[in-house]
Amino acid sequence: MSTVSSSPNASAPSRATLTRRAAIASVSSATVLLVLKAWAASATGSVAMLGSLADTGLDLLSSCVTLYAVWLAGQPADEDHRFGHGKAEAIAALMQTLVILGSAVAIGVRAAMEIGTRTPPQRADVGIGVSVVAVALTLCLVAYQRHVVRMTQSIAIVTDQVHYESDLLLNLAVIAAFALEAFAGLHGADAVFGIGIALYLAYGAITSARAALDMLMDREWPDEKRQTLLGVVARHPQVDGVHELRTRSSGVVDFIQFHIWLSPEMSVRCAHDIVDEIEADVATTFPGAEIMIHIDPLGHYDRPQVLRA
Repeated sequence: MSTVSSSPNASAPSRATLTRRAAIASVSSATVLLVLKAWAASATGSVAMLGSLADTGLDLLSSCVTLYAVWLAGQPADEDHRFGHGKAEAIAALMQTLVILGSAVAIGVRAAMEIGTRTPPQRADVGIGVSVVAVALTLCLVAYQRHVVRMTQSIAIVTDQVHYESDLLLNLAVIAAFALEAFAGLHGADAVFGIGIALYLAYGAITSARAALDMLMDREWPDEKRQTLLGVVARHPQVDGVHELRTRSSGVVDFIQFHIWLSPEMSVRCAHDIVDEIEADVATTFPGAEIMIHIDPLGHYDRPQVLRA
């Protein structure tokens, strides 16, 4: 088996520094917004702001848990974890989805109960002002995350970036709720937007849970990605066929194993050189992957092993 390191634009030490700074920026931004939105939710009594507050709290939790999970996933394989610690990210994601779903249900129930029975939120200026600050701060954070992603190709930061980009929509929804209640006189808009935010949180949680379960269950790669891999292997002129292809991902590491058919008359040295060439080609297309290639003489199929007492 061959393990090939990825080749991002930044060197290993600077890559670690950049990703750590991006994570710290994410945690810091979420902390500031959590304080501001807690004050705004208390001052306005807005369900939409409460939903935005819950999402920011989950952002902070997510950033902290992800930071630890990425650190753990990046630890090298050891005697007890021969395939590394990559699935720590998926376990952390599942834990977060339970918290997110619980918050979504609580916000949705409260908003539904208060439709048509509650007074409109107070201090619209506070709610709108805090939401505008949240939009500005989130835009700055996303811009910095994009810079770090260009330098490091970090999947963890990419995921965090996508999450914060979606927060922009939430903050705009809160602004719309306050504007409709305070200036258009559409009472109940705040509660309706609260329900919408709850549904959005639930959808995001379910989507994250599916991705995490796919990783924990060693789901095969999508067909398009598998076909790309097969195309790379098939380009080698002395490979007569590929079979027993198995793929999975664990954290940021891809695992690839397959059998190739070579001429039965080929020497061991020549077969070894061919495998090295194929590994190098695959590693170029899938940086950082762990690759295991088994050689079979042309036309040979492995027979299922029968275990006997």
